[in-house]
Amino acid sequence: MIRHRWSLVLVGAAGLWSLVACSAPPPVPSPEPTTEPTIDERSYQLGVIGGFAEVVGVGVKRLALSSAMSPEAMDGLIEEAEKIIARNDALAYLETDFLVTDLFPSEVTDGKHVILIYREPGLLEEYQSLKSRKEELIDEGRYEGEARKDIARGMGRMLSYPEERIERMLSESR
Repeated sequence: MIRHRWSLVLVGAAGLWSLVACSAPPPVPSPEPTTEPTIDERSYQLGVIGGFAEVVGVGVKRLALSSAMSPEAMDGLIEEAEKIIARNDALAYLETDFLVTDLFPSEVTDGKHVILIYREPGLLEEYQSLKSRKEELIDEGRYEGEARKDIARGMGRMLSYPEERIERMLSESR
């Protein structure tokens, strides 16, 4: 009986020793990050384009726009942007002379390129027609007042903005 108890004590001690000797050291906590994670501009812009392509592709918006970018910046991402847009069942058009209306200041797009993201093939024609109409009004000296606002309203509608939002943007642009 004593021999049996002694065996149990030895087996118990050996088991305890194996647990202590074989266990890993406690984990060292990771140091707290000292700065916010960063993302490069190209990846950010492609993510924005992907988000807009999705809402256009599922029919929430008729038209979406990429950020206005320098031609060099656009050249660096247009190929990948077109793939992302196509994956979302949408179409892309690289606009190098964006239709400026009273919805947005001209400084935003002057000398820059914008990707039009759309799904309906007729929408690009609608956009180009609105752009031509603006040029006609300018040539005739009639791009002012309601005619000017109508061009902006047309652009806002293509972007699927609610009417009240379009009117507010027009009143804020004065």
